[in-house]
Amino acid sequence: MDWNRLAEAALAGDAISPEEARAVLAAPEDELLPLLAAAARVRRAHFGTTVKLNFLLNVKSGLCPEDCHYCSQSAVSTAGIARHPILPLPDILAAADRAVRVKAARFCVVASGRGPSDREVDALAESVRAVRAAHPDLEVCACLGLLKDHQAERLREAGVFAYNHNLNTSERFYAEICGTHTFQDRVATIERAKAVGLSPCAGALFGMGE
Repeated sequence: MDWNRLAEAALAGDAISPEEARAVLAAPEDELLPLLAAAARVRRAHFGTTVKLNFLLNVKSGLCPEDCHYCSQSAVSTAGIARHPILPLPDILAAADRAVRVKAARFCVVASGRGPSDREVDALAESVRAVRAAHPDLEVCACLGLLKDHQAERLREAGVFAYNHNLNTSERFYAEICGTHTFQDRVATIERAKAVGLSPCAGALFGMGE
């Protein structure tokens, strides 16, 4: 595949074909550097050499009942990680202060677990309001697991801008990496976030045997 030709097409505003997209995904190892160089041309044309810095805070660590095989915080992991409940407001606000000092554009509160309890959502909503009051220009993102409708609305009302919830892998392969919730459970949470006006931030993990 001529990666530079694909880059030229992208720079001209032309869409690549499904076959070309599959070729990108199937690129052999010895073509990865030329592929990355071609992709960098497109990135530089649209974004220059700037990056957007996100600052992540683990507001709840461990204590998770799920069996996601890839995660050090899952119930089946033996990793020696810290375990603590939701951090108090002063700790979260102090972390947001650090995010601003290092010029982060987005501050993301990340919690382990299947999904937050209403009490946890209330506590985080209070913290998010404090962060937004102190730093109005700082975007706040949340990554808390599976959400209920009213929880998504509560987060948006508190000032959360985006919701991170990865799909992780394909629907077909999902049962191989997790047995305590489904691919559709994750899709439903993304749809709930979108429905209340949260910007969805969703991606995938690769290299898990798929």
